[in-house]
Amino acid sequence: MKALLMLGAALAAAVPAGAETIAIVGGRVALGDGSAPIDTGTVILRDGRIVAAGAAVAVPAGARVIDARGKWVAPGFVAGFTRLGLVEVDAVDDTNDTAARGSPYSAAIDIEPGINPRVSAIAVSRAGGVTRAVVAPETANEIFAGQGAVIDTGDDMDAVTVPRAFQFVELGEAGAREAGGSRPAAILEFRTKLRAAQAYARNPAGYGGDSKDALLPAADAAALVAVVDGRVPLLVHVESASDILTVLRLKREFAALRLVLVGASEGWMVAREIAAARVPVLASALNDLPASFEMLAATQSNIGRLRAAGVTVGIGMIDDNEARQARYVAQYAGNLVALSRIPGAGGMSWGDALAAITSAPAEALGLGGEIGSLRPGRRADVVLWSGDPLELQSKAERVWIDGVEQPLGTRQTRLRDRYLQPQEGDLPKAYQR
Repeated sequence: MKALLMLGAALAAAVPAGAETIAIVGGRVALGDGSAPIDTGTVILRDGRIVAAGAAVAVPAGARVIDARGKWVAPGFVAGFTRLGLVEVDAVDDTNDTAARGSPYSAAIDIEPGINPRVSAIAVSRAGGVTRAVVAPETANEIFAGQGAVIDTGDDMDAVTVPRAFQFVELGEAGAREAGGSRPAAILEFRTKLRAAQAYARNPAGYGGDSKDALLPAADAAALVAVVDGRVPLLVHVESASDILTVLRLKREFAALRLVLVGASEGWMVAREIAAARVPVLASALNDLPASFEMLAATQSNIGRLRAAGVTVGIGMIDDNEARQARYVAQYAGNLVALSRIPGAGGMSWGDALAAITSAPAEALGLGGEIGSLRPGRRADVVLWSGDPLELQSKAERVWIDGVEQPLGTRQTRLRDRYLQPQEGDLPKAYQR
């Protein structure tokens, strides 16, 4: 009998926490795929995956039932472009792994070892309903920045969902600076290095990239092979309409490229061309000032007009507190809904706005079948909200990632609790826990 009890205990310990069947019932359910929310819906989670979500969904026998009446249930947000997990303090180089200015490598740099799940901003993002994030490196001395990742914001030390998920390159004004001072130099560098990668793919042993004077080191060439043959998406930061068209023309030369435009503040001016090329966009949400020459036609109607033209568009955070404030994506999506009610402005429907911070970023990276919605089979990233998730006053009350419920405390909430009603003790407050 003792042996049987020990075996039972061992099997119970072997079952992951996400294996529990959970039924979240009675809430207003938003699937995150662009559809309207469903009143009095049910979401079923099992083995870390979504089993079912919608109206008239039966609750499985033995499921743990969570009452969501009066609340909203939605997929966790997917922050479309961030540097989450790479930075604790920007000005302290030892805590900032976004760029490697002294490295001889570029495209080969893989940010996975730089992701720190204990960076304060990850818990803050989780408490704001962000469960996944697209994390990119920054460029240093040339146009290719390296290989980015998709991470989760779970309270564990295993943050990376997809390593080497994409390559990131700067063109436009930033690319011109990295390439020596002009856009033509940046485009020449882009073409030359992709062709070098093709040469490397044809004959790796004969590739002469080991010299310190090599235009493209062998390691960088190997990393770009997956880009030029279309196995890995290429995220391209450009802002102006002219630069966007230049990027689209590059696809004619390298037909297998899986382009994703990042930033794209003037994208609305060439929305039809982007849609025709079937290139998704991770756009800055509310740029409406001529902050640079490449953003002279920036407008808050950009994303709405891109979506109206048929472009798959998600919200990204490039150059916008991208290391710490991924949670702002909900505010931006809500602002786009509000824009739809202003005559002459180009906003988004509520369903499209939620999709812009859930399923659209996932689809842009080819991960729509895995994350970003409550469709059956997706990872069980679910948030129970006190109200409309796109309203600022709403609060994420419970968060599941891969079906595992997460703590929602942050460094800020711990400090609040510590000093809200301080008690006298033998030690100064700084030494008390």
